[in-house]
Amino acid sequence: MILNSADLIDLCRGAAFLGTGGGGDPYIGRLMVEHAISEAHPVEIIDPSDVPDDALVIPTAMMGAPTVLVEKIPRGNEAVLSLQRLERHLGKKVFATMPIEIGGINSTMPLVVGARLNLPVVDADGMGRAFPELQMETFNVYGVHGTPMAITNEYGDCTLIETHDNKMMEWIARGVAIRMGGAAYIANYPMTGEQVKRTSVPNTLTLALKIGRCIREAREAHRNPFDALLNLLPKTPYNFGKIIFRGKISDMFRETRAGFAAGRARIEGLGEWKGVMVIEIQNENLTARVDGVLKAIVPDLICILDSETAEPITTETLRYGQRVTVMGVAVPPMMRTPEALAIFGPVGFGFTDKFTPIEAMD
Repeated sequence: MILNSADLIDLCRGAAFLGTGGGGDPYIGRLMVEHAISEAHPVEIIDPSDVPDDALVIPTAMMGAPTVLVEKIPRGNEAVLSLQRLERHLGKKVFATMPIEIGGINSTMPLVVGARLNLPVVDADGMGRAFPELQMETFNVYGVHGTPMAITNEYGDCTLIETHDNKMMEWIARGVAIRMGGAAYIANYPMTGEQVKRTSVPNTLTLALKIGRCIREAREAHRNPFDALLNLLPKTPYNFGKIIFRGKISDMFRETRAGFAAGRARIEGLGEWKGVMVIEIQNENLTARVDGVLKAIVPDLICILDSETAEPITTETLRYGQRVTVMGVAVPPMMRTPEALAIFGPVGFGFTDKFTPIEAMD
């Protein structure tokens, strides 16, 4: 599949939805991809089944606080330099790149790399959404080592990291990203085609495209985009979704802390929706409670959408007064196994709540 401009707009919208508020501003990412395509090559997205088992695949991404991107726009070649540095270190030619997460700018960063280096981009990722930490990957859950990794800033300064486990990779890389200004660009989890097929969440780029297109086409046809989304989700691996609240953002606390955008959104119910919803944020939306009662929890998606347009709103662009609709969406089964929940379930974020699937929530 070769991406065109219309596809790219829809893909970014859908990736912002799947990213559950995180992953960085998709608008910035879209502009970067369009510029890279105009200067270099078209972007080809390939199915994981088309990757040879012995091929080298290196994911690329941005890491850091999404709030930093509002003021610190990427130069555009940082992730390219990281991939090339890692390729030289490994002494093997890369076959393809891919996302580590399907959210915001990190759904588009591999597209930039693919365009610049004329590499295919694998239609899969390692989170099935966005998570704030690098060890929170299905790659990690199912046995892929995250290092060696390369991390580069806008000046071309590059650090190569090798660690004994993926938690230590996150800890060291976070410190480097902070010292690079709060956001930097990485290549990590080098793996074989066989590992891609075994450990990644498949076909999430094309799913993002379908979701973004679904919202746009419903609006163009003057249909309810929320109904369109709820009809689409059961036909996908994210096979359940429901609206869990509607209201107005009455308070927004946000701070950039330890390399993350942390905070909470307070939403006062409107119309038939009573009470107050509070959403806890660490780059992404992690928990949603109404008057203290849990309504959705990580790893299931908590998606905040504009109530009029169903346009997904990322955490760094949440503002007082916005009228929003909050949806809870089930993640694929491979993200709900005991091994996965130990890494990026509630316990991975220090919550005492047990994971309850969104379809079982009242």
